Amino acid sequence: MTGHGNDSPSRLLLLALALSLGAAISLGITRFAYGLLLPPMRADLQWSYTLAGTMNTANALGYLLGALATPRLMRRYGPSRLLLWGAALASLFMGLSGFFTEAAPLLAQRVLAGVASAFVFIAGGLLAARLGALQPARSGLLLGLYYGGTGLGIVLSALLVPAVLEAAQARPHGWAWAWWTLALACFAATLSLLWPARVLQALEAAAPTGAQQADGRRFGWRAFAPGLAGYALFGVGYIGYMTFVIALLREQGVGPARITLFYALLGVAVVASSRIWADLLDRYRGGQSLALLNAVLGVATIAPALTAAWPAVLLSGLVFGGVFLSVVASTTALVRHNLPPAQWAAGISAFTIVFAAGQIAGPTVVGWIADGPGGLARGLLFSAGALWLGALVAARQKALPA
Repeated sequence: MTGHGNDSPSRLLLLALALSLGAAISLGITRFAYGLLLPPMRADLQWSYTLAGTMNTANALGYLLGALATPRLMRRYGPSRLLLWGAALASLFMGLSGFFTEAAPLLAQRVLAGVASAFVFIAGGLLAARLGALQPARSGLLLGLYYGGTGLGIVLSALLVPAVLEAAQARPHGWAWAWWTLALACFAATLSLLWPARVLQALEAAAPTGAQQADGRRFGWRAFAPGLAGYALFGVGYIGYMTFVIALLREQGVGPARITLFYALLGVAVVASSRIWADLLDRYRGGQSLALLNAVLGVATIAPALTAAWPAVLLSGLVFGGVFLSVVASTTALVRHNLPPAQWAAGISAFTIVFAAGQIAGPTVVGWIADGPGGLARGLLFSAGALWLGALVAARQKALPA
């Protein structure tokens, strides 16, 4: 694939950065901004922590449904088109969340937003992997830049949501204005995706999206079983932190300015992680990267459960942000290292499916634990344990024979 007109280093970097807006929409805003909105919505709508967690469980259920449908949709329409349609639908469902106060329609909106965000995230991940194939020596960086786009969405949410909540605090259900503002930001990012989608569409003819190789072999789930299991446990563990850490900080008496700083720095660390872990993702062909990153993430998750000391809490956010999206990138790197391009779509989809399945369990279980003795701190202990178990399992993933 060398010699393609789009493979100059600077152009590939620009394409990866533009493509990263898909990750900003699908995870950075559509999923994670809810952590900032959970406390005011819970107080206004009289929710338990279990119901508050179930909102993100609904989003993960939609993500799983979207992940299951994505391979067939990509074969029919191509990843570039699916990326754009998914981004537009995710933006729409974000905005609709501001029009309801009953739990049932809000849960439905979270499901639909999850479906659309899966379309965006998987299609974008495949396109990012193809960018990496154009310049293999920098493929870890290009993948990391795409997934690091989630951090852009987190930073934008950190800046927008508190400001909108303060401006709308005198209005009934003022949190609705934050949903509408975020939806407008997502629509703007969708327009910015038109350029990379158009350019990358030219690569689709050279890299088939089917789940089969020319020799008819299918993606082997058994060969990737330890990696898939470790990634599912990552889904269980990380989502509890991202759903409830802001609520925990508010319970600990952390003020709005510090919460904005905490969440914004977490997002900045996500963006920086693309450079921090690029060499690791390029070096290892087995489950080493997934295991190491899961283990570090467990330490960051447990910190605010053990202490309310502000320096430790801030460090927790920085480390968490600097690691968690690189766990996602590590699975794409694992697929790219061990499978031919014709199987990348099937491999990425398989990892996304187990990731989504783990996320379905995480928020509701942590919310249920938080409603009992020990509160949110005990819930994060469960999350950290899931991450460490995931590290142990992922360490057993071996590289496939060349």
